[in-house]
This record gives sequence, structure tokens and C-alpha cells, in this order.
Amino acid sequence: MDAIQVPPDDVLAQRTRARLFTLIAELRRPIGTAELAERLDLHPNGVRIHLERLEQAELLTRARETRGRGRPRDAWVIAPGAEPGGRAPTGYHDLGLWLARALRTQPADLQSIEQTGREIGRELAPNGTADEIGGEPTPATTGGEINVLMASLAALGFQPELQHGTTGDCLCLNNCPYADAVHENQPVVCALHRGVTRGLLDILIPDATLAKFIPRDPDQAGCVVQLQRTPGADA
Repeated sequence: MDAIQVPPDDVLAQRTRARLFTLIAELRRPIGTAELAERLDLHPNGVRIHLERLEQAELLTRARETRGRGRPRDAWVIAPGAEPGGRAPTGYHDLGLWLARALRTQPADLQSIEQTGREIGRELAPNGTADEIGGEPTPATTGGEINVLMASLAALGFQPELQHGTTGDCLCLNNCPYADAVHENQPVVCALHRGVTRGLLDILIPDATLAKFIPRDPDQAGCVVQLQRTPGADA
């Protein structure tokens, strides 16, 4: 289940309840109050209060788990109809991993994957000119296009850092938001990302070419995107 965005008054806006709900979702099995408390290093009594609040919000259900003699224990699971944040749950993160793994079973057409990424990048590019979006001119560009590209990459989670060069701008991407999927299938994920970058350039800086796209270890990040301004050239 993906990270949950909730309004301030939502039951999951409370940090401990959000941690409990996320942990139960990740475990995908019934789990007792004591084990939850141990995993989160919290007191069982406080954990029980939060769990009951989540149950009241119809996010969790509990059953009685009997093991030999003694009082049955509560076992907590995600409620079948749970809607965290008031919306049906999503699992795009898991889906991305599974798709990357599935593509390992047959030779991938990296050129087609990159082209698909390029189309996606064009769709992701913000509408309007750089001035309308709020870009400020930089020494290497006019109209602030590079700033809008930086903002787009930052919104995708790449934490870009701009470096100006004599032949063009170079972006160092200090985070890989797709790291888990890259571990499953780096050629496919990086080809898709390369295409997305080219698609963003098509819209935001149409007179720039992608001179270099150098992938790095996704856990260390630092992928390099080097641009070259070539007026009138086809990216």
C-alpha cells in the first residue's frame, strides 16, 4: 500500500496511528498488540488505544487469537473495506516493482520503452511558459526554462542539483525515487527515465538535446543529466 496523504483532522494524521496502520499493511498478516508495541518500541497499553481508534474508523478489524490455555489475544488486520485518508487504497509502488520484475522474463525493447517514457515526459511537463510558471532567468538560459525543468524533476523526487558548464547545463540527481524498481530491472527503468527526461525537454527546453544520461547506483544516486543547447536541432 502506498504512502497515505491525509487531511489534518483524519485519524491517520496522528503519527503513531499512521505508523501502526502502515506496519500492519506491510506485514499482510494478523498481528497482536504486544508484537506491534515491540516492533515500534511503544507501550502496549498506548498501542491498544490507537488500534481501537483505528478500528472505530473502520480501518482495522480484530479477531480473537487462541493459543493453548489462557485468554484469547487480539489479532489486528486491515479492514476489507478500509479507505485510508477517505480514498480507496493504492499500490503503485508494489505494481512498479512487479512490472519491472515481469519484464525480466523476456528481452526488453529498450528503444520502445524509452519512446514511451518520452511521451510520458511530455504529458508530465507543466503547462505555460517559464515566466507564467514562475521561472527566473539563469546565466545559461533565457526565460527560466532550466528552473522549470529543475522544479519538474524535484516534484518527481529526484532532488536535482544544477551545475553550469561551458557546453551546457548538467544536472546531478541526488535521489532515485525508483531505487527499488531499479534493483529489479535497471536497464528498463533507466530507459524509461531517460525517455521521461527527453520528453520534459521536448516541452520545456525544445532547443536542448540530452547530451549525456549517466545512471549510477540507485542507493547512492548521483545520476548525471547533461544538456546541450543546439538551436534548431531535433532532440
